[in-house]
Amino acid sequence: MDDRQRYDRATAHLDPPFAVLDLPALRANAEGMVRRAGGKPIRVASKSVRSRAVLERILAMDGFTGIMAFTLPEALWLVSIGMRDVLVAYPTVDRAALAELAAGPVAAREITIMVDRTEHLDLVESAVAGVRDRHEIRLCLDVDAGYLAFGGRFRAGVRRSPVREIDQAADLATEIAKRPGFRLVGLMAYEAQIAGVGDNPPGNPALTRAVRLMQARSRRELVTRRGRIVQAVRQVTDLEFVNGGGTGSIEKTAKERAVTEIAAGSGFFHPRLFDFYRGFTGRPAALFALPVVRRPAPGVVTVLGGGYPASGAPGDDRLPQPYLPCGLRYDSNEGAGEVQTPLIGQAAEDLRAGDRVWFRHAKAGELCERFASLHLIDGDEVVDEVPTYRGEGRTFL
Repeated sequence: MDDRQRYDRATAHLDPPFAVLDLPALRANAEGMVRRAGGKPIRVASKSVRSRAVLERILAMDGFTGIMAFTLPEALWLVSIGMRDVLVAYPTVDRAALAELAAGPVAAREITIMVDRTEHLDLVESAVAGVRDRHEIRLCLDVDAGYLAFGGRFRAGVRRSPVREIDQAADLATEIAKRPGFRLVGLMAYEAQIAGVGDNPPGNPALTRAVRLMQARSRRELVTRRGRIVQAVRQVTDLEFVNGGGTGSIEKTAKERAVTEIAAGSGFFHPRLFDFYRGFTGRPAALFALPVVRRPAPGVVTVLGGGYPASGAPGDDRLPQPYLPCGLRYDSNEGAGEVQTPLIGQAAEDLRAGDRVWFRHAKAGELCERFASLHLIDGDEVVDEVPTYRGEGRTFL
């Protein structure tokens, strides 16, 4: 059976819309990520998974240790249900969550929060000032890993931290060391322009050459700068970890001596945006099914729902991909709709009301914000149904 037949057979008892996770594809993707990491541990980015049960499955596999959470309330919840070693990837200004962190001995031991300026330290101190018997708070220093050229007039990479140079990192580390109640234990530098940008975009040779040139130059610059920053910060404190990379750069980042662990998440589900890399090939693992509800014209079908765009700069690449059957595309005048989506193509001729169209989300974990559960498929059977964060009533963003 091909994948469409497997998925249709496995879910014949279900009424769409629903989401599925193909377990063999998930395992194959995870094994490929571990091979690419070359022995360095991979910290699992929860924002790309957003299901407690799936996180537990991944962490039970060899090569994965720790979680990279996206909010402090999420991290507190994960620790409360037994998970350990949680790094919050983004600074937090949630005063109630900070107070809870400082008051909890287990949370304070297992959670590390992100900072990139003294203002963050001031806010945390203010938030925990009223906590009796408060515990030391673990900190990670976020360093800008973006690529600058032409005197700063060109930039590639996300705008994260104001800390970019060696002296800036060392100065902030020194300031942290002076303040009681804090301990700097980690450093993170996320090279989004390499890890999150495919180097093999389709149909545009000029863009492909430009991306590869930018990434090659960025890698050379970052290897040197990140290494020197880590060396300088280690003169101030004994770092437990240095985190870098992402799904698209695992094998490259793992080669850096300064980096002790890799962060990755999207590679488990392998969404559409990760099809365009030379260095690895994944298997689509997370999909959602929508039912055909109309046939308004020859070569056209309409499915229920579908307006699930991914975050980021708006564009066609942020829309879900009509995946199975092959040969369907959006109507350029309508796109993916809030309550219905017309699809055009030869494959529409063979679809009838009640049939499924299988979609891939453009990104990974955001799919789980749309569905309360994931149906786990092994072969041509649904072997389990597990809740997403949303299904457990946990909407952290």
